Amino acid sequence: MTPRTCFPLTIGALLVAGCVTTGPGGQKSFVVISTDQEVSMGKEMDAELKTQEKLLADSAWQKYLAGIGRRIVAVSDRRDLEYEFNVIESDQINAFAAPGGFVYFYTGILSEIDNEAQVAAVMAHEISHVVARHGIKKLQTVLGLSVLLQIALGDAGQLTQQAVGVVLGLAINGYGRSMELEADRYGVDYMARAGYNPRGAVEMFQKLADLSGGGQQGVFEKISSTHPETAERVAKINEQIGAMPPSTNSLPLYPERYLQMRTRLPKKAG
Repeated sequence: MTPRTCFPLTIGALLVAGCVTTGPGGQKSFVVISTDQEVSMGKEMDAELKTQEKLLADSAWQKYLAGIGRRIVAVSDRRDLEYEFNVIESDQINAFAAPGGFVYFYTGILSEIDNEAQVAAVMAHEISHVVARHGIKKLQTVLGLSVLLQIALGDAGQLTQQAVGVVLGLAINGYGRSMELEADRYGVDYMARAGYNPRGAVEMFQKLADLSGGGQQGVFEKISSTHPETAERVAKINEQIGAMPPSTNSLPLYPERYLQMRTRLPKKAG
């Protein structure tokens, strides 16, 4: 399957699936699960997460993060969803997105960030996972097309629960090397389109490397060994930025307004 060509595999698939946008420039992929079913899975994951995690009780922070998210979504290649952005009160240094447009940031990572462009870099990366439908694509690989067709046709309630569990694990732990690099690439493009200096992405990965002790793997990569090494990701991002118009370098990082918000975050334990 080429990025812009899809071939339906069965008559049943024709009824419930098709070629959908999964990237910039009109890139499309064959996806079995419909958008409505994807959103339904995302809502189930969101409900499960909110029984396990504590949302930050600061409406100003929730509003601020949502504002950054909506700014990225507005220039993304997938605006057919009602995205939801949440700050989770936890010292974990992580962020992730579930299918259907649900994006989560831990206060642990927010407390390490120095400017809004760095937040936008992480946000754009996570939104890119949603745009590319990485969770659903992984499901097609992990569960197999025949199982996904049963879910898509609505006759596999128990399998749907299994699928929700699989995608939740993938969302938190990473989608694998090629998908993470793809989300990096889309994300740099989106953050620049939204008016953020893409150097924020380079700063973010370098920061993660420093937090992990200066080794080859950053904090995200420790969560899942399938994540690309930080050095490789920074090199690819620098190459991508180098091909952008020179005016991109003058886009703002917005350190002042971010540092004001950072003072509102809870102090880390210990």
